[in-house]
Amino acid sequence: MGEIKALEVPKWGMTMEEGTVGDWLIAAGDSFTTGQPLVTLESSKISNDLEAPFDGTLRRIVATGGETLPVGAVIGVAADADVTDAEIDAFVASRTAAPAGSPAPAPLANEGAPALVAATPAPAAPAAPVVPTPPTPAPATPPGSWRIPEALRGGGDADVPATPHALELAREQGIDLTRVEATGSGKRVTVRDITVAVETAGGQVPASPSRRGATPLRSTLDDAGVRATPIARRRAQELGVNLNDCRATGSQGRVCLLDVEEAATRAGLGTPTSAAAPAACCAPGAAAPSSAANEPDRVPFTPMRRTIGSRLQASYLTSPHFRVRTEVQLDAALALRAQINASVPGVHASVNDLVVKAVALALTRIPEVNVQFEESTQTILRFPHADVAVAVAVPDGLITPIVRAADTKTLGVLSGELRDLGTRAKAGRLSADEFQGGTFTVSNLGMLGVTGFDAIINPPQAAILAVGAGIKRVVVDADGTFVARTVMEISLAGDHRVIDGATGAAFVGEVKAILESPAQMLV
Repeated sequence: MGEIKALEVPKWGMTMEEGTVGDWLIAAGDSFTTGQPLVTLESSKISNDLEAPFDGTLRRIVATGGETLPVGAVIGVAADADVTDAEIDAFVASRTAAPAGSPAPAPLANEGAPALVAATPAPAAPAAPVVPTPPTPAPATPPGSWRIPEALRGGGDADVPATPHALELAREQGIDLTRVEATGSGKRVTVRDITVAVETAGGQVPASPSRRGATPLRSTLDDAGVRATPIARRRAQELGVNLNDCRATGSQGRVCLLDVEEAATRAGLGTPTSAAAPAACCAPGAAAPSSAANEPDRVPFTPMRRTIGSRLQASYLTSPHFRVRTEVQLDAALALRAQINASVPGVHASVNDLVVKAVALALTRIPEVNVQFEESTQTILRFPHADVAVAVAVPDGLITPIVRAADTKTLGVLSGELRDLGTRAKAGRLSADEFQGGTFTVSNLGMLGVTGFDAIINPPQAAILAVGAGIKRVVVDADGTFVARTVMEISLAGDHRVIDGATGAAFVGEVKAILESPAQMLV
């Protein structure tokens, strides 16, 4: 008997609980080698390609684009050529079997025991023979509408792989997808396959089909082949947006959520409107409506938003936050930054780079803040080096890439690493070890014009520094004269179970001293 192996949703990091399947990069029947990208997966933090853990041949695609499954769920099956389809069916069934006495699961459900269960699949019911019927005159069909031949009518689409648009069209028109030849990726039926089948069977296809009565976009082409993130594809379905009308600004040239929402805005989709209201308002003697309809759009939580919400809520409820804030005069640091950028080729340091470097040095001088709190064992973990996480805003939320051992790196190296991490974070191309862990976090909203704010600790860390914008202000100098200085507010949030108020005050004082005497960052 040949060997059967499962391709599963991987666990990219300790906090990953589920993944959303994106585009399969190979089709059923294709062979692959170890390390070859097989399918795109999204977790709550990153989007990445699942690489093959072994050599093999993909015999079955179990999970298609847009499905969200828990870690360990089967998304594909690899098997030798001598393995029969019945054996693969039994293998998939064993991985999705429900406990005894429970209701039967839906096809390819992803909960169940991971062990193999000996099971013999029920023999497939023989297909009913297609009895030819004498031709009858086609009923009159208005131009621009569908006319489906009887040979394609039915409802046998439950187990037929098809694109979401094709499934919707088949259900609207009563088309039996088992009678449509599939040519799409992964042997899925596409809208194009349906239109070809209808025309071949003598039916009629409208020139400009529209979806759900929504305002049609410029493109009526099937968008199954457009590369898009699963979240973007689901949102496009909700709004009635054709992905061919979206600009692709996401990672690897894919359409992302913002691209879909931009296309919807251009087409006037996603906003409640009423066609009858303007006519009523314009009618002679008609009274103006008292108020416009204000129906909300329902936006479900993405995996990233759920993770952010649950982690920060738990942090705020369990960690007794205390705040320590001070003001830093940035003029000397800004002068050093200008000198470095003007004289060192290839280096373009930002104010945030200087803050991160100052924080890293301060953490080594006040090691009581460079800690994590292990709540399960009530243990404080103190680290010899500063792994500084930096909050980066991404379209669906927030992610914190980490500069490892930031205290040991020069300002130029640290600046380049921060720029690289930030770029890949926004593209969703970070690996799990690049954003999980860390001993301290810097959250800087100064570039957005925010002068001051309070941040929430990112567990298991015990502190976070909120950084505001540097603004010109008149201050009293040491000799009593009034001078204009660039002043920046910083605010430390500390976990009082781990860090005392005096320790927090010493830390922000150390950061202030380093930034106001920035030559310390060069030695």
